[in-house]
Amino acid sequence: MSISKNLNSNNMSLTYKILAKNLLKGELKAGNEIAVRVHQTLTQDSTGTMAYLQLNAMDVDKVATEISVAYVDHNMLQSSFENADDHEFIKTSAEKHNIVFSKPGNGICHRLHLERFGKPGKILIGSDSHTPTGGGLGMLAIGAGGLDVAIGMARGLYYLKVPKVYNIELRGKLQPWVSAKDVILYVLKQLTVKGGVGYVMEYTGDGIKSLSVEDRATITNMGAELGATTSIFPSDEYTKIFLEKQSRGDDFIELLPDENAFYDDKLVVNLDELVPLAAFPHSPDNVHKIPKDKKLKVDQIAIGSCTNSSYSDFMKLAAILDGKKVHPDVSLVLSPGSSNIMKMISENGALAKFIAAGARLLEAACGPCIGMGQAPKTDGISLRTFNRNFKGRCGTMSAGVYLVSTETAAASAITGYLTDPRELGAEIIVEEPEKFEISDNYFIFPNPNEEEAKREREAVKIVMGPNIKPFPIGEELKDSITRKVILKTGDNITTDDICPSNAALLPFRSNIPKLSEHCFETIIPDFKERAEKNNGGIVVGGENYGQGSSREHAALLPLYLGIKAVIAKSFARIHKANLINSGIIPLEFENVEDYDKIDEYDELQLSDILNSLVNGRFIIKNITKNTEFPAKFNGSERELKILKFGGYLKFATSDEFLS
Repeated sequence: MSISKNLNSNNMSLTYKILAKNLLKGELKAGNEIAVRVHQTLTQDSTGTMAYLQLNAMDVDKVATEISVAYVDHNMLQSSFENADDHEFIKTSAEKHNIVFSKPGNGICHRLHLERFGKPGKILIGSDSHTPTGGGLGMLAIGAGGLDVAIGMARGLYYLKVPKVYNIELRGKLQPWVSAKDVILYVLKQLTVKGGVGYVMEYTGDGIKSLSVEDRATITNMGAELGATTSIFPSDEYTKIFLEKQSRGDDFIELLPDENAFYDDKLVVNLDELVPLAAFPHSPDNVHKIPKDKKLKVDQIAIGSCTNSSYSDFMKLAAILDGKKVHPDVSLVLSPGSSNIMKMISENGALAKFIAAGARLLEAACGPCIGMGQAPKTDGISLRTFNRNFKGRCGTMSAGVYLVSTETAAASAITGYLTDPRELGAEIIVEEPEKFEISDNYFIFPNPNEEEAKREREAVKIVMGPNIKPFPIGEELKDSITRKVILKTGDNITTDDICPSNAALLPFRSNIPKLSEHCFETIIPDFKERAEKNNGGIVVGGENYGQGSSREHAALLPLYLGIKAVIAKSFARIHKANLINSGIIPLEFENVEDYDKIDEYDELQLSDILNSLVNGRFIIKNITKNTEFPAKFNGSERELKILKFGGYLKFATSDEFLS
């Protein structure tokens, strides 16, 4: 392991400092694959069931990390047995492997991890794409597929391609009624949902001094929508204040980039010039100023999610709603980020103000953000302080979802239309408490006595309900594949498109055969039938294929249905890794114009596959049209081995990996 000669001890970004300190294998040079030490992991119940099925298959006693936490925050509606069974499976798996378990009702994984466990300078990986929330604390917090997290828990390491570093320099200070949400919306407008692919977004500049850790966490959380590997802020005096108020002052260390740190690219954001913004349907980068001349009538407003569910968010809301009423035509629903926040707002009178105004209080959980309830009405307009507004994600395909700040959402709840919060008058200042509420009532911690804990782990019987089915395993690599293109997609296909997420389908996240019936359902109604009729097939995609959630189900469903390869213009980072981990070959067009020359049901032949993977170049024959076109495989030697074995789990349990 080594550090690139282009770097030295005097010009390192914060990102590279953390990577260098925790480097286990490889050279720290952009584009190279390295292995780094993993200190912490998190899972949630939507992706966690699969992660723990995979961890259990590796036959390890306890996790190799400093701390791993299993959160239950997604599948909260127990309208039938499936979700409750998954929760019990995760709970007993956590007991078996020395993992902290966060019970339903405790709160949202990213919010809770920021409060209770995140530490500056540590490396956190999580089976959720919004794990970068921890970057607000100066962590290198990276979203990954469930299998990568399972291997991180089992082996204590994580493989990634060394990212480039994009410097976002913040200058000046936010004006009244402009918030951190407007900062990240502005960045998304400038860079788009694929502008961060291959980068870590590192924030610097005098402007960061006007942002609290909660503000910073909002920005790093939505950095996932840029396609970035992660986002990070320095750990400074504001980090120290936050940790002290969480009774974790001993976890603070100062972490700053070098004064002349090297960055691969740069964007300057003048905070003084920002105004309240909104992401219009159906993409987080479709960002506009709030219109003054056209009043957009609103039907629903949802405040919360891992992006804007902090104590300060809810206290701002309470101050704005104090003495006022929610518009008669608006349903206002609130999801606090944690049980600690819920307790604080119930004690300080904020909850009473919400009720008096006519708001609805939901559980401390993800809720509407992942389609778990509160679907808007047909053709409804919903304002949300969330991070994604992909078509249909809210549970209603015809709804229009707008992403806004808490301030904008609160102002709009009163007026009944999309409203610039500056119309409310003088700015509201919210004072932070001297100490945040700290409670362990919803956590189940492992026994700290190692001898007793080992006996307890050995006695645990993992409980698996009837809805939990075995996950599919890829086949050992063949040297030739001939299959039809059973689907051709456009650009920016999301994992929500490949594996839809709503209240009706979320209970089947541990049942791949059942969930496969809905694969690509937002695009075509008969993908499963196409796969069955054609003995699987090949998918052709456009730019940024697989953006969005980290859910590996978007690779497991195609694997189960016999998809052998995906050929796209470009891939989102996590989804490409999930395809490889599942044993599906991800290829990129060498010439993007060849995309236009392929039609659905063309029969394609991939030959001499192993040598082509080694060389990084395929010549693919289109048998139907009697033509050929080149495609690239951009992967590491380790990823090639994963594909050869038929998936990461097979490789990770092989003698070759363990040697």
